[in-house]
Amino acid sequence: LGIELTFCQLLLVADSAGIHERCDTPENLLSKGCQLNLIEFPISEVEIHRNKPLTIATQMDNSDVTQISPQKLTLRLRPGHEETIQIKVRQSEDYPIDLYYLMDLSASMDDDLNTIKELGSTLSKEMSKLTSNFRLGFGSFVEKPVSPFIKTTAEEINNPCRSVPYECLPTFGYKHVLSLTNDAERFNEIVKGQRISANIDTPEGGFDAIMQAAVCKEKIGWRNDSLHLLVFVSDADSHFGMDSKLAGIVIPNDGNCHLDHNNEYSMSTILSFIFIFSHCFQNYAKLIPGATVGRLQQDSGNILQLIIAAYQELRSEVELEVFGDTEGLDLSFTAICNNGTFFPHQRKCSHVKVGDTVSFNVTISLPSCDKTTRHVMIKPVGLSDMLEMEILPQCSCGCQAKAERNSSKCNKGKGSFECGVCVCHPGYMGPHCECDENALSTGSCKGSVEQSSCNGRGSCYCGQCVCHPSTYGRVYGAHCECDDFSCVRHRGLQCGGNGDCDCGECVCYSGWTGEYCNCTTDTSSCISEDGTLCSGRGECICGSCVCIHPGASGQTCEKCPLCGDPCSSRRSCVECHLASDDKLQGECSEKCKSVDATVSTAEDFSEDKSIPCSLQGENKCIISFLLAVDEQGRTVIHSIKQKGEQLYYLFYMTSNLKTQMGETASSSNT
Repeated sequence: LGIELTFCQLLLVADSAGIHERCDTPENLLSKGCQLNLIEFPISEVEIHRNKPLTIATQMDNSDVTQISPQKLTLRLRPGHEETIQIKVRQSEDYPIDLYYLMDLSASMDDDLNTIKELGSTLSKEMSKLTSNFRLGFGSFVEKPVSPFIKTTAEEINNPCRSVPYECLPTFGYKHVLSLTNDAERFNEIVKGQRISANIDTPEGGFDAIMQAAVCKEKIGWRNDSLHLLVFVSDADSHFGMDSKLAGIVIPNDGNCHLDHNNEYSMSTILSFIFIFSHCFQNYAKLIPGATVGRLQQDSGNILQLIIAAYQELRSEVELEVFGDTEGLDLSFTAICNNGTFFPHQRKCSHVKVGDTVSFNVTISLPSCDKTTRHVMIKPVGLSDMLEMEILPQCSCGCQAKAERNSSKCNKGKGSFECGVCVCHPGYMGPHCECDENALSTGSCKGSVEQSSCNGRGSCYCGQCVCHPSTYGRVYGAHCECDDFSCVRHRGLQCGGNGDCDCGECVCYSGWTGEYCNCTTDTSSCISEDGTLCSGRGECICGSCVCIHPGASGQTCEKCPLCGDPCSSRRSCVECHLASDDKLQGECSEKCKSVDATVSTAEDFSEDKSIPCSLQGENKCIISFLLAVDEQGRTVIHSIKQKGEQLYYLFYMTSNLKTQMGETASSSNT
């Protein structure tokens, strides 16, 4: 069902357009005759399965602490509709803490190792002020023991510090040394027994160690009901993903635990580093929810203060993270923090005191029914408590559960009566399962042999096409070959908004014509000021004048510099041009300007868009020229010619010669 559509359980009466669509808006279904109590309108539903109250200080029992509510629910969500649920979070006081100390044991950390030899006792003492259930663990790392990160001679492998000179351990990737324990003295003993190692380059293999410490849950001893703190201590940056290729290691890190019987990382020389980002720890912390960064003093003298400060910072924030099948799911958060202040599009509250309750409104929507079930988890960063959600699309009607099996309404039991229609058994079809598929041919539902049944836009029932409904409009015709939405569009509107689409062709409304119905037959916009159509110089086409008289222009062809007697008025300009020399050019320009014309010797104007002119000159010669209008609306005289000039010159020369000869003869006689 669409976003606002409902369904009528009653089989409606057919009209001239075919079978009534039973999936429609409530208003349309009522107008079609469906009773209100038979209209189904599925809505989104939230079913909460587990909603234990949040634990308060007086109820503290570490075996059963609840820090988020609700804990489990099922959401039946109608596509296109939003559903909002509220999540509440309260961090319990005296909550158990597991702290794993992960230390860089490269040679440059020698002084830091000496500083923390009594850290277990002092840290346990300070953490006891925050919780009565605190455990410590220890692990160390250096580098991948492979070239080019280490020297590979036998001597350097056995003692990578021999050039100092100093006796140190062979280079190793990661070692898990002490599982989480509440024995602080044991932690001190382990730390005192540690020895440094070395590698060649500055970056270390810290990310390999972080991955193993995080995923080796059983060996490290992480508890489900505790706050997990991993303290990563190093004086150098860590290698990132592409660095592994320098050693020929190309297999991506698989994210699994690979600690051998000695609790050493066994895949250090086989799997690549995990990160491929930039090289700053501040940037790493932004990528890891719940991470914080502090700067160690040169000898790690401030390590205790950093750990306490980091713990207090983490406990002062409540941030939600999302896991699971969220593809295609729209999730938005609104945080409700201290004093009930709302923060839209935010899933984190800061400056929260332990024991305070904060809330988050989570709005969820589905775009479509593309997937059956989704499992999504939402949890506070650093806590094991979570909300488990099963999200189901609400894409069917409840009346299907009330079906009449083998109903008498369906041709004596040839189908089930569901939601007001017959769902036929295999081999039968038709509104009442009255048609036997084996006894029918679908040939009558095809316009031609090559075409598909009902043109692929309908179903063949008992030899007749029943066209499928379309969200675009109506499909009709004996073979569903027609529709009212496939006509050409003009300016985004079908038939220009001035006609109806009938079987792929526009039927224009009165006053409109053309293939797109975009041409008006109204000529009122073509009437000029003198009351004539296009000033008598053009045709009115689609409500606009198309000027056909040479030189005519304007909205109603009212501008026409070549109309009337344009030839005689330009005589002075043309004759001056024919008789001109360099001395007369200025005089000719003035004469042409006075008659609003210019002379052009270019051949840029075609004869069919020019007016031909012929004038008799003073010497009885015929002067011919053409008048045109340029793009700026100026009159241009071009193609000037004078006929009869050579004949006159020949006559003049002959007469003059005869005269001279006569004078010569007379002189001789004398």
